[in-house]
Amino acid sequence: MPTNLTPPRAPQSIKKAAVVGSGFGGLAVAIRLAAAGVKTVIYEALPELGGRAGVFTEDGHVFDRGPTVVTAPDTITELFELAGKSMRNYVELMPVSPMYRLFWEDGTTFDYSAEEESLMAEIRRLSPDDVNGYQRYFRYAQEVFDEGYTKLCHVPFLNFWDMVKVAPQLIRLNAHVPVYSTVSKYFKSDYLRQAFSFNSLLIGGNPLRASSIYTLIHPLERKWGVYFPRGGTHALVRGLAKLFTDIGGEIRLGTPVQKILTKNGRISGVQDASGNKEEFDTVVSNADVIHTYDKLLGHEASAAKKAGRLKAKRHSMSLFLIYFGTNKKYDKLIHHNVMFGRRYQELLKDIFDRGVVSDDFSLYLHAPSLTDDSLAPEGKQTYYVLAPVPHLGHGAFDWKRNGESFADNIMAYLDEHYMPGLRSDLTVRRIFTPLDFKSRLNAHEGSAFSLEPTLTQSAYFRVHNADPQLPGLYFVGAGTHPGAGIPGVIGSAKATAGVILGSEVAESAGALQPQVAGV
Repeated sequence: MPTNLTPPRAPQSIKKAAVVGSGFGGLAVAIRLAAAGVKTVIYEALPELGGRAGVFTEDGHVFDRGPTVVTAPDTITELFELAGKSMRNYVELMPVSPMYRLFWEDGTTFDYSAEEESLMAEIRRLSPDDVNGYQRYFRYAQEVFDEGYTKLCHVPFLNFWDMVKVAPQLIRLNAHVPVYSTVSKYFKSDYLRQAFSFNSLLIGGNPLRASSIYTLIHPLERKWGVYFPRGGTHALVRGLAKLFTDIGGEIRLGTPVQKILTKNGRISGVQDASGNKEEFDTVVSNADVIHTYDKLLGHEASAAKKAGRLKAKRHSMSLFLIYFGTNKKYDKLIHHNVMFGRRYQELLKDIFDRGVVSDDFSLYLHAPSLTDDSLAPEGKQTYYVLAPVPHLGHGAFDWKRNGESFADNIMAYLDEHYMPGLRSDLTVRRIFTPLDFKSRLNAHEGSAFSLEPTLTQSAYFRVHNADPQLPGLYFVGAGTHPGAGIPGVIGSAKATAGVILGSEVAESAGALQPQVAGV
């Protein structure tokens, strides 16, 4: 992907910007604005940086709270290059290979690698009849990548005509067909159908409903691989924050924005929770889109109506996480592990359609200290495990009463199938439920990825990077185009900064530009 190393200069009308939230999207847009000469201030409600990508320590274990899969590293290096800096002076990205190890309860495993030879050997070992099917699938997914990644993500879809212009490509690529259905046309093995469709869950998408455009995740990972920052994901957050302050930006931690101010029908500034008001000609929200419209801008009639419309849309699933440490290493595991339960399609229906918290589950297990032993005390290991679960508006599971017992069930399952002796080897354990997504991160209904990425909630149909009714209001992050995932929200920052600075990386939506995945 071409990189413009010279940042555009801000127009005279854009002198001062506030960014609400210090997640990856907020940090990335703040860096772009500051590099263009805009005086930029980040407001972060929490006492720590990163939003969903926060961090905490307990008994010497370092736990990243959220995303752990970093792909398309060029989207990150570009931020440093725009600021005239070298990324190696701020953070180190280490390749992780295999990218994932997939497990099934019957003992079947599959190492998901970026290297073609290793990947083909695994496919041949698991299902020889699917070798040709994979090659045909990869040709299809590569074409989707070329159209849907190389040409679409950095284009802000600000009017319906932008969507009309890309419709022929979307139709030709069968974008209306769900990921799982598309994958199933190429693979006979149920294991491989799961292996090549689960990726959309990493950005909050239901493989049974998410557009087949998301098959682009596979060639994206094949092209660049998967990375992990030395020191954990939060080391990348800290590196980006230092880059921002090194070029003149200001960060105010523990300073929630209580209200986005307006005057004469346009944005005029922000008011923090202490009542302090400050004028800004531009405000970019990296906060939850419904929280922004409903709580921060609810005094504006157009925003209140928008919040109501957004509440009626489909929202992504939530997540249940257990952060834990152990006294020992488990031989079966690598850095990124995916454990499929005994059901796949029916479990997805429980999570996304029926709102049922099942007594079986599929899991993602992160084992970062296998790559970076500084994240655990000597002789110990650091982990987190997550289970996709319904959001709070879907079903009536009592997380306050039943969260710990649900965690007990997951730990017992891991002990039985993958981590023998786990419960007796634990050193620390802490849970994070959909209630925490709602209270800590202001996530609507505890959704972990904002709006569900369906075809009719993507591009023009997603929250626009620039609000059409309130001049001076912009969005970055999972709720706007292109969507969730670390490079996805960093891509949203490129699209949004392009609109603010007038350089419209969106020359025309006749080119479909990048969309990327990460947990």
